[in-house]
Amino acid sequence: MAKAKSAKASGKTMTILGAVTIILGIFALLVPNLTGFSIALLIGMLVLAGGVFRLFWALQAGSFGKGLLGAGLGLLTILAGLVLLFNPVLLSGVLTVVLALYFIVDGIAELAAGFGTTGASSGGRGWLLFGGVVSILLGVMLWMQFPFSGIWALGILFGIKLFFVGMIMIAGGRALRA
Repeated sequence: MAKAKSAKASGKTMTILGAVTIILGIFALLVPNLTGFSIALLIGMLVLAGGVFRLFWALQAGSFGKGLLGAGLGLLTILAGLVLLFNPVLLSGVLTVVLALYFIVDGIAELAAGFGTTGASSGGRGWLLFGGVVSILLGVMLWMQFPFSGIWALGILFGIKLFFVGMIMIAGGRALRA
């Protein structure tokens, strides 16, 4: 009995968090440039923090050789973080190219999987083929619009991801409450 109440409570919490996630996804879609810029800045801050931690770790090394190499890598990571923080457009451009390539490769893999399914396992074949074509088209669109697609593409893709994660959370919350 206590397990059922706990599952229902968890389901309610998951549903509420899913709704909040959907709202955040909609906000991200409404202001994709701000969202993309924020993502780029956050990544820059994380790289900078990683560099500081690496430098601190290097100063704790037991030998001069290990410490020197670690300090060099820490300083290089700090420099990379500062470049990303002061030029988030550069980061958004790099991320856009990586996303475009990812979508194209993922689409090719989905097409190969779709064409490779036969017999009883071919129930999702149409969805695999459709998903593959859509992924390739998204990748080509990002690539063709580069460098102008950088900031807004990150914001839109992040917003869409949040929206669908929220939908999945709501569906999972409903299942727990049932």
